[in-house]
This record gives sequence, C-alpha cells and structure tokens, in this order.
Amino acid sequence: MFENRMILLEGAEAARATASGMAAVNAALLSQVKAGDHVVAPKALFGSCLYIIENILPRFGVDITLINGTDLDQWQNAVTDRTSCVFFETPSNPTLDLVDIAAVSDIAHKVGAKVIVDNVFATPLLQKPLELGADIVVYSATKHIDGQGRCLGGIVLGSEEFVEDTLAPFLKHTGPALSPFNAWNLLKGLETLELRVARQCDTAEEIADFLGDHPAIKRVMYPGRDDHSQASLARQQMARGSTLISFELNGDQEKTFQSLNRLQLIDISNNLGDAKSLITHPMTTTHSSVDDATKAELGITEGLLRLSIGLEDVADLKDDLGFALSSQVA
Repeated sequence: MFENRMILLEGAEAARATASGMAAVNAALLSQVKAGDHVVAPKALFGSCLYIIENILPRFGVDITLINGTDLDQWQNAVTDRTSCVFFETPSNPTLDLVDIAAVSDIAHKVGAKVIVDNVFATPLLQKPLELGADIVVYSATKHIDGQGRCLGGIVLGSEEFVEDTLAPFLKHTGPALSPFNAWNLLKGLETLELRVARQCDTAEEIADFLGDHPAIKRVMYPGRDDHSQASLARQQMARGSTLISFELNGDQEKTFQSLNRLQLIDISNNLGDAKSLITHPMTTTHSSVDDATKAELGITEGLLRLSIGLEDVADLKDDLGFALSSQVA
C-alpha cells in the first residue's frame, strides 16, 4: 500500500520500498552496474552517498567520475559510451546547490545512461524528476515522508521495466526489506505530508530572510531566495524553495558550537524533514567522512550549519535563533 501511494504521488509506473534511504540509494545503483561500467556523480552529495560512489563501486570494477554538478559542461565532458548511470541530489546536501534535471537527463540519455535523482530535500511535492526526464527517483522516507522521527525507510521509483526486471531481483536476494510496521508509519506520514511541507516552506522562507539580515551570518543558502546562485533554475524545476536552509556563521567551529549550544527550541540532530526543527554541523556529522580538500571545494566550512524547519511558530524560531546568534555579535 505504501508503494502504491508513492507511485501515485510521484507519477511513476512502479516502486519498491526499502529498509532505509541509503538502502534505496545502494539498490538503485548496484542493481544495474557491473564491472567495466562508468558512473558520473557530483562531489556535492550526502557523505554516505559519496562513500558508495567513491569507495564501494570501484571495489567491484566500476569506474567513477566526480564533477561539479552545477556545471553542464562538466556533465557533457564526463559521460562516455560506458556510462551506465548518473546519480545526483538536487538540492544537494548540505549547501543546497541545484542540478539541472532536464539538461543532465538529456546529456545522459544521449549515451544510453540512466538518470537517478535523490529527491529527498525537495520531496515529491516540490519537484518531479520523472517529469523532467529522470529515470529513477530515490527517497529516504525517514525524512519528510515519515516526518516525525519514528522510523527508517526508503523507496525507489521508476519504470515498470526497471523495477520489475532489475531492481526487484536485487532486493529479493539481498534483503533490505521495509518492515510492515514501518510501512504503516510511513503511510500515516503521507496523510499529512502536504500540510507539513506547505507550513514548513512558509516558515523556511521567513527564516531565510531573517538569517539573511543577521549580522552574524556570512551567507545564507536557500533556493527560494533571489540571491541563491541558481534562483532561476530553482523557479524552473521546483515549486518552492524547500524546508531546509543552510547558512554560514562568521566564526570558527568553536564559536559555531557556542551558538548551537545556546539553542533551546531547535534540536541538534542530523535528521531532517521532521515536525521538529533540527540543526546540524555538516563538517562534523553528515560529511565528517569527506576529505578536507573536498569539504573546502564544496564550501563545507567550520561555520556552516544546515537547518531543517519544523512546525513550530515562526516567531519562536526567530527568538531561538536570535538568542543563539547574539553571542556572535556581542
């Protein structure tokens, strides 16, 4: 039932649920690659996704090329006749860079490669990768779909041919099955998904502007703001700017942690899409396994924070953030 409702929501032909979001990413990739194949992906990925691309796939003889996903020329130059699939997140974790889904899909399809999009930050409500040319969409259902921090889950959606002939046998024989109880939890989450995401986007837009005007903030990254470097693309392929905001403080890690520790309403956690607002320090959590050079290239600094907006009153969130940041401008 969860798979069927996600099929209707996404506009896909078929789907298979998995035990977690990373199980979905892993299955979407490993079910279709073999030794000698080539995979292209941006460097801007969630740390565990980057680990699969950069460390696991090469162990099995799969060549990989990592690029700047915002640069279409790099996509064009990276794909070859051996490229079996491309994988990317948009918006990306944690700096909320965007990848042009339609343009990259066109580039990939010219060499016969499948396009896999991790759509977790946008949710199926704010972005429709399949309509823009992608072949496969993956979600960590742990995030917005559950939306209340209750359980793990994931899902892979695509064509009936891919799901039944390629993905289903891989899942059957490797076993990353979603439990029935978690499927029930995710179904309950779907009942309020639209209401939650709409409210969270409303608040995120207001909080992004609040942070953008704060003297302690060096930069704000939010696709819904006109000052986002890819605001035009965001308006083309996203209905709204999403429920997540990333921002960079002027201080170092010690000062950044001082601000985090002053928060009273917002929880420190590397989950996202929850009914409760959550904040994390990517350098030491989600991207702690990424090497220092790549962090620097991606703009993952000591002062970078990723904020997932919940359902609290926006005035209370502003008060909490204002108090936390006041130590930086005292």
